[in-house]
Amino acid sequence: MRAKYADMEERISRITDIKRSPIDLYNNVKGSKATRETRMEVVAWITVCLFDCKLEGGFVRDWVVGKYTSRPNIVNPHDWVEYHTNPAGKKIPSIKEEVVPRDLDCHLPTHAEFDSDKFQDELYKFGITCEIVREDWRYVVLVDNDAPTGPFTMDLIEPHITLTHDRIDLDVNNLVLEKNYTRDLGMRIDIQQKLYSIELETIVENIKNKRFQVLRSIDDRVTGRIKKMVNVRHWEQVGQPLNVIPNPDRKYSAVLVLLHHSSTLYQIILRKMQLIDKNIRIISIEEIKNPDLEETYEGMKKLIERQCSGNKSNECELFHGTSGDAITGITEYGFDDRFFSRDGLWGKLNYFLYNYLFIK
Repeated sequence: MRAKYADMEERISRITDIKRSPIDLYNNVKGSKATRETRMEVVAWITVCLFDCKLEGGFVRDWVVGKYTSRPNIVNPHDWVEYHTNPAGKKIPSIKEEVVPRDLDCHLPTHAEFDSDKFQDELYKFGITCEIVREDWRYVVLVDNDAPTGPFTMDLIEPHITLTHDRIDLDVNNLVLEKNYTRDLGMRIDIQQKLYSIELETIVENIKNKRFQVLRSIDDRVTGRIKKMVNVRHWEQVGQPLNVIPNPDRKYSAVLVLLHHSSTLYQIILRKMQLIDKNIRIISIEEIKNPDLEETYEGMKKLIERQCSGNKSNECELFHGTSGDAITGITEYGFDDRFFSRDGLWGKLNYFLYNYLFIK
């Protein structure tokens, strides 16, 4: 792959190589071959190499890997900028969806405080101007608003918010660049291990062929992202959607993740529960992530498939009701049918577990 995509490595190094000279950087900003994308690379270099940020998101996908560019049918690039008002009354800039690459997404480091004045000074050394809007969880930066090459925005996300960004919506959005890794792409969330086993090379090939796979439970937000990728960007959705939940901390065997009420799975469970009792009220639904049990489950599934006609297991989704005290044990160690009791019926309705069983 390195031999096949040498130009991709060059774009990676232009963002992550701290040894780039001021002359080299200046040529990418002011030289005869300077473009909007090379100017974005310089701003990304300053953010990554001088301020220890991690670069993620659409710029890595669309430009660093895909080398995709597009422009809207608008004569004046200044009109690419749109504004919306946030709850605090501040006007937040963004770039029209038709512009590719659209923006830079950066996560601020945990070990240093971000100095916005110093950041603007570093940009100004190369004649780059910007406007910064401060929100509770990020800085929104509008760059090159009056430049003939066209404006772009950048999100600088606060570290305490970064820690909560442990889910990924699409495989092609799971890439990250860091300082001094001058030839390498990284994964923000590790999805190379079981059960997902999605290799970095697969993601690169998907980007090169304008394909993507959904890696999160389908809800309103994910649906909007899919529509944008398919209808606006003209990419193709491939494979079955997966629900990738990061592994729990080493101190724990399982983690619970709240399921959004607009997600497809939430709505399926709601409808099936209402068949049991139409007046039932769901307070919340949480997904269980237990890597050890999942691996055991997948291994058992393969054994059962070998014994079934057409190598297909008759997999059914069932409900199991229990008391609150039993949930922890089931979450950490799985089901033990030796404790089954006909007298228990469904248990307490507010403590339902939605689980998967095989029936031959």
